[in-house]
Amino acid sequence: MTALPAPISRSLFAFSIFYGGMVCIAGVLGNKQVALGPLSAIGPMVGLGPLAVEAGIFAFLLLVTISSAVAELHGRKVANRLVQIGFLPLIASILISILVLAAPAAGDMDPERAKAFAMMMGGTPRIWLGGIIAYGISQTLNVTLFAALKGREGSRMLWLRAATASILSQIVDTLLFVSIAFYGVFPIGELLLGQMLAKVLLSAILVPPVIYLLVGLGRRLDRPGA
Repeated sequence: MTALPAPISRSLFAFSIFYGGMVCIAGVLGNKQVALGPLSAIGPMVGLGPLAVEAGIFAFLLLVTISSAVAELHGRKVANRLVQIGFLPLIASILISILVLAAPAAGDMDPERAKAFAMMMGGTPRIWLGGIIAYGISQTLNVTLFAALKGREGSRMLWLRAATASILSQIVDTLLFVSIAFYGVFPIGELLLGQMLAKVLLSAILVPPVIYLLVGLGRRLDRPGA
């Protein structure tokens, strides 16, 4: 008799769906640059322009925090598997975007709308490649660092473990993506520094409360009778 596969926990099922959605939407949101309000003023203090960041960082920080929550609840191996499966929606969304962009627009579609769609959804092979490579390496690094810190600290200092792993993985993500996508196209030094500083600040502010929210939600979903 064939053994039935072990049932997936409610938290892992919910987080996996959420993770796949954030993988797909992060690239679309990245087409808009957003100011960081009062934090923007930090840039000129260190010799940079006002800090701004692509809006996709908010989805990406959720990816980082979800993978950390999965590592906390289900272990490093399961979290790394989630990151690996995330390549499927990421690559599929890129391929579908290429097909849709190549398809002719309907004759009655507003030309300006068609141009705006192509501008928002289009990209270069270097940008797509940079996104795939940066995603895989930075997300795997985040899980690895979070799990290593958990092994050292146990279940304590959840906020610090998540924030530290997020900050370091975001620095690596920025280095990889900006270098692969834009090196040789224009000077990238100021862009790198500005993006790193902005992402470090956002990781330090947003990740600690979100990781407690997700881990708490996961434990509640997995509670017997929930």
